Amino acid sequence: MTTQNLAANAETTAKPGETLLSVENMKMYFPVTSGLFLQRKVADVKAVDGLTFDVKRGETLGLVGESGCGKSTTGRAILQLHRPTEGKVNFDGTELTEIKGADLRRFRRRMQMIFQDPFSSLNPRMSVAQIISEPLAIHGLYKGAERKERLDYILEAVGLNPTFAKRYPHEFSGGQRQRIGIGRALAVEPDFIVCDEPVSALDVSIQAQVINLLEDLQGEFGLTYLFIAHDLSVVKHISDRIAVMYLGHIVELAESNELYNNPVHAYTRALLSAIPIPDPRIERTRERIILEGDVPSPLNPPKGCVFRTRCTKGAGCKCSDTVPVLTEVSTGHYVANCECCMAA
Repeated sequence: MTTQNLAANAETTAKPGETLLSVENMKMYFPVTSGLFLQRKVADVKAVDGLTFDVKRGETLGLVGESGCGKSTTGRAILQLHRPTEGKVNFDGTELTEIKGADLRRFRRRMQMIFQDPFSSLNPRMSVAQIISEPLAIHGLYKGAERKERLDYILEAVGLNPTFAKRYPHEFSGGQRQRIGIGRALAVEPDFIVCDEPVSALDVSIQAQVINLLEDLQGEFGLTYLFIAHDLSVVKHISDRIAVMYLGHIVELAESNELYNNPVHAYTRALLSAIPIPDPRIERTRERIILEGDVPSPLNPPKGCVFRTRCTKGAGCKCSDTVPVLTEVSTGHYVANCECCMAA
């Protein structure tokens, strides 16, 4: 396949609205061991604890939450960079947790990742041409003159001059490095890309450029994104649906506008109240929700509802025995409710 036919081919094969990725009760526990010589497991860090959600082909699902809630681990577990402790990850009809080796490697061509830090995610000893060409070589794509043509095409697609191909990462700004990382992910013609906080390390002015680039590439190549971030204003701009995550659990999932206009879970309301509003008159009058205490450790999360220790209902909490499940409260709007974390 030539690079000129790539965009047209992506549009032909993509079927928007169908489920591309289905995650069911996925758990990712990291063992904690003790002992100098005889290592024995004494506990588990429950980074991801029973996630269930779908991603439609051609959409962007935003995944938001505080640092340490398990967002990045979720993305890595979906791509099988971490093998899930439990649960299912079905990608386009194939159960990824049941395949390995060469079979999994072939699927990795269709699933790529854009990393958070553009400074540490690129090999400083490799030129731009080597960085973007490496995945092509691994998957046996485009040889000789076609590979050079593909390289130039990718660089132009991400907004870089093809003459930059012989330069090294240290010669670029942060935004340009992130464009190189996007090009590396795009090179092997993926269907699904995990964007792991791709703009959090960039200046605000550059963030908008990268977000707009991701949206343009999605339309051109028919891409599907899982967009991980903690900046709710960024997520609102790019996402079709948003999942709010807290301590390894999804507590609310809805379409972008629905979530911002009608947040139901107390944690979601607290997050939204922290977004600054440019109008000082509105900013002075709106309610600011301050959560008490710190996020509990995933090594020893609260029993029952994981949010109950910080819930604004306080001592009235009665949900220490049952873990709330996502329940549809309106069309396409799901909330993990319990007595204490149900919004007033």
